Amino acid sequence: MTLPTTVSTCTAATEEGKHVFEIFDYSKHRGIGNGEFIRSATFSVGGYDWAIRFYPDGYSASSTSYISVYLELMSKNARARAGCDLSLVDQTTGLTKSVHKTDLRVFNSGDITRFSPQDGSFMSRSQFEASPYLRDDHLTIQCIVTVRKEPQVSAPAVLNEIEVPPSNIAEHLGNFLDAEEGADITFCVGGESFRAHKVVLAMRSPVFKAELFGRMREAKERLVMIEEMQPDVFRALLHFIYTDCLPHMGDSEGDVNRDMIHHLLVAADRYAVDRLKLVCQSILCKDLEVETVSATLALAYQHNCDRLKDICLEFITSSASVMDSVVATEGYKNLKTTCPSALVDAFEKSRKFHKV
Repeated sequence: MTLPTTVSTCTAATEEGKHVFEIFDYSKHRGIGNGEFIRSATFSVGGYDWAIRFYPDGYSASSTSYISVYLELMSKNARARAGCDLSLVDQTTGLTKSVHKTDLRVFNSGDITRFSPQDGSFMSRSQFEASPYLRDDHLTIQCIVTVRKEPQVSAPAVLNEIEVPPSNIAEHLGNFLDAEEGADITFCVGGESFRAHKVVLAMRSPVFKAELFGRMREAKERLVMIEEMQPDVFRALLHFIYTDCLPHMGDSEGDVNRDMIHHLLVAADRYAVDRLKLVCQSILCKDLEVETVSATLALAYQHNCDRLKDICLEFITSSASVMDSVVATEGYKNLKTTCPSALVDAFEKSRKFHKV
């Protein structure tokens, strides 16, 4: 039964306004005294009143060598969430230079937060008077005010909803593989035959793409022999290529599953099915044991699985007791012949370090 559903929305609306304050006869205003200001006409943005203050001789004793410019909230008993961008206008080009920006914050008319910025160092007076922002004793201050208005919540409305089921493309492709409909290539693996579709294999594996659509001999044949791979591994590889997931491996013992994952990683590396290679590594790194970690480490080295290699090494060197146990295994003895001597040297050095 589908329950009736209503929906409402909340939007955060903003209002923006710009005020330009032109000041003539700058030289006559300069010298009015530190802390003295000229105020623009009051202008409204977002339902609040604002004004610009200009201090030719600086706002405070610490800013006597600066001109000070402020935006001021003029509305009484008001709190406004707003931001501003105070700029000077180049008198030769008409372009503006932003000197101060305030992100959205609360302006409270009852305290110092009604002003922005919070310091008086707007621009040094020497820099300002030598700049194109002052020409013919004239300057222009521009202020863009952005006010965040109260959230707007819509009235509830009936939601006309049609439920969309989850994607089932993997199921369809799996059925496509099982049915062998339209299959145009056959693989012979360990005496078993597997029919598949060239375009699917090429889409998922650059190696298959080169073999089946390139100049290689396999591209001209409808029967391809796969050497050095077990039928169950190739079957699992095809299943992943078509469905992007591993097949169900039944209730077999952990050693059998681990062995299958090892072989699948090799197959994934052989055919450059990178996601399958990562899936296998993820499974193996969660199943490290003293008896098996050496074999997994050798596999990681042989197939360039750097992260799996690091995790194996961390496991082995986690404690002196773990390392001693690993060194005593048959797998470690095999590791000496399957991995570079530098790796074995690293193990021996780490073992001595833990024994100190």
